[in-house]
Amino acid sequence: MEFDIRLAANRLQDAVPQMDKRMHQVNPGDVVSHESGYMRGHGTYFDDADDSRILASVAGRVERVNKLIYVRPLKTRYVGEVGDVVIGRITEVGNKRWKVDAHAMLDSALMLSCVNLPGGELRKRSEEDERMMREYLSEGDLISAEVQSIFSDGQLSLHTRSLKYGKLGQGILVKVSPSLIKRCKNHFHNLPCGATVILGNNGYIWICPLQTSESAEGGFIQQLDPVSEQNREVIVRMKNSILCLAHYKMMLYDTSIYYAYEASSQYQLYEMVKPEAKRDIVSLTRQRLDSEM
Repeated sequence: MEFDIRLAANRLQDAVPQMDKRMHQVNPGDVVSHESGYMRGHGTYFDDADDSRILASVAGRVERVNKLIYVRPLKTRYVGEVGDVVIGRITEVGNKRWKVDAHAMLDSALMLSCVNLPGGELRKRSEEDERMMREYLSEGDLISAEVQSIFSDGQLSLHTRSLKYGKLGQGILVKVSPSLIKRCKNHFHNLPCGATVILGNNGYIWICPLQTSESAEGGFIQQLDPVSEQNREVIVRMKNSILCLAHYKMMLYDTSIYYAYEASSQYQLYEMVKPEAKRDIVSLTRQRLDSEM
């Protein structure tokens, strides 16, 4: 049996790769802008001594939209927007609704009227459907859904009316900060390595074997067929690649994840948890992304 023993004195001093020069990161109290004329957004406040200076109230990344300047926190609870793709876990079956943990401040609500019936049947929900709710989705089930609306108290209302949403089967759930998920037109990706990745805007990422077709059962049927060893290795390597990028606060989207996956091919799965391997994978990924700009 071999052991990998590491001493504190031998740790890399420059453990973090050089940050992207285009990314302006600040800590609480740092100056966000010296220029006048900007509107203060979330995560900022005006300096009492100088009204033209805008300071950061949270640690995060400075972003500008025309004359609006704000700080996007690096670590925060998910704040939903209509149209976001989310992954959540059923926590309670209630009266005509399911409660869903979607990494938000409050549990989200999935109404019975906002899901497809088994087989995609279109009709008014009946009392029989209410009695069958626990057979459709029960406590502990993982689902993919879309934010339909936001209640006045901030609670999210979800829906799974599209056949691409619904109950999730065999795979791995990875949790990262919601601020690391890049907003894209599509959050369902079939990658060339043989895995399907669902990037939830709430920071939950689902990795599973390649899915080539949508379910015709209304999103309630789980695929519980045995996963081959080759597919399991692909899924675990994809998970470790995502965790490497998240450790160094790199934005997560289909291209960055796939480049990190390819960069990790020189390492065994157990080697990807080592600091040197993480640093090398992230550096190679950043270089490849920069070369395409």
